[in-house]
Amino acid sequence: MIRRAVPALTMLTLCAASAAAADKPATPVAVVAAARASEWREIAADDLLVMTIEGGRRVVIQLAPAFSPTHVGNMRTLAKAHWWDGTSINRVQDNYVVQWGDVTEKKPMPPGLSPTSSADYVQPIANRRLRVTPLPYPDPYAPSTGFVAGWPVAMDGDGVWLPHCYGFVGVGRNNSPDAGTGAELYAVIGQAPRQLDRNIAVVGRVIEGMAHLSSLPRGSGELGFYTEAEHKVPIVSVRLASDMPAAERPRFQVMNTEANSEWNSFTHYLRLRANRKDDFYDRPAGGVDLCNAPVPVRPVP
Repeated sequence: MIRRAVPALTMLTLCAASAAAADKPATPVAVVAAARASEWREIAADDLLVMTIEGGRRVVIQLAPAFSPTHVGNMRTLAKAHWWDGTSINRVQDNYVVQWGDVTEKKPMPPGLSPTSSADYVQPIANRRLRVTPLPYPDPYAPSTGFVAGWPVAMDGDGVWLPHCYGFVGVGRNNSPDAGTGAELYAVIGQAPRQLDRNIAVVGRVIEGMAHLSSLPRGSGELGFYTEAEHKVPIVSVRLASDMPAAERPRFQVMNTEANSEWNSFTHYLRLRANRKDDFYDRPAGGVDLCNAPVPVRPVP
């Protein structure tokens, strides 16, 4: 094989390009992509709710039983009873929420649902050993924030709760003392309405198919509800992944948020979310709020 000599100027250019690439500031995306396999954990199939809507579009919700055990327990019961099959998406309010359930409010509930109350919105910290990765920036809605077991959380001296971030799922309810059963649900599709924190049960987050919800036509009725003349998007089925055939189950991993060392991938990712120094950014923000540091989730590779 004949090897052609590389001109000295070209060689210097290549070396300079390689050095520039090596010195290029890291980005959050790059840190996530480079995270070790040991820094991810698989989400249990019993914590994945798979909703299929009109047109075969799939939405996958990760449930949060540690932070909303009563409502999540009810949702598992509803899914096992196929209660949502044949219901619909009834409300799409711009920059706020997509809401679904039984528009008639007359569909019988399956047996085995537990009573709920506003006490279920916050979980007590007492006697719980939470391994918290703190977010060291001021939050207008809570004394402190951070990450526990792959979830963003807000906290005070007594309790811990999930925030209303983009894509998070909450339980629809009437006025207090009603706290909802878990049958009527909504997903946040706009700027995080954190004023709802501790006023409604937050039960999980959408981890796949968010575009199928956020792109739906907005309802023209009050609060974005669809009128009789508008098309309510049918829900074909809702299943727990654990009740699906193994070959059809979606599988996902969430990044480990526990800071085992100062330089683990999630800690580095958080630092970069607050201090972007890559080519596009001229001024790092010097901080990040809880909803703008989403915990990375990926399909099982």
